[in-house]
Amino acid sequence: MLEIVKQILGKHSIRKNKKAPHHRTQDVLVAVCALFVEMACIDEKFTQEEIQTIVSILKKKYGLSAEHADALIAEADRELKESVDLWQFARLINENYSTEEKIEIIEILWQMVYVDGKMDAYEHYLMAKLKNLLRLSHDQLIAAKLKVLHGG
Repeated sequence: MLEIVKQILGKHSIRKNKKAPHHRTQDVLVAVCALFVEMACIDEKFTQEEIQTIVSILKKKYGLSAEHADALIAEADRELKESVDLWQFARLINENYSTEEKIEIIEILWQMVYVDGKMDAYEHYLMAKLKNLLRLSHDQLIAAKLKVLHGG
């Protein structure tokens, strides 16, 4: 599987790749996926339903095959384990995504929160933290939540 990740994402991690612009898109995708994985794992239960949700999103939104989505999730998980906090991921997203694109990420994160039908305290905390890290307003966060809850 490591070879697949290298083929998809190149041989550079987010930290090693600060000055290689041709790998920037790959790094940003790892960063986005890292936020998805962090949300799925925040309650210390990474369920099959959460994994399937992430894979489905990566396939639909980013056009990845199931195999490539699995490899991306593995790479994002590795990057998360090596990171101190989420700032490095948010920084890449802020540098490369518009406000509208960041709101789309928040909407996806809300979908993940409600995969099990409820939001726990850890998920609530992480959404508030990500709102700040992604430089979004409280109104944008709530609008995204309501859009997801009302199927919009």
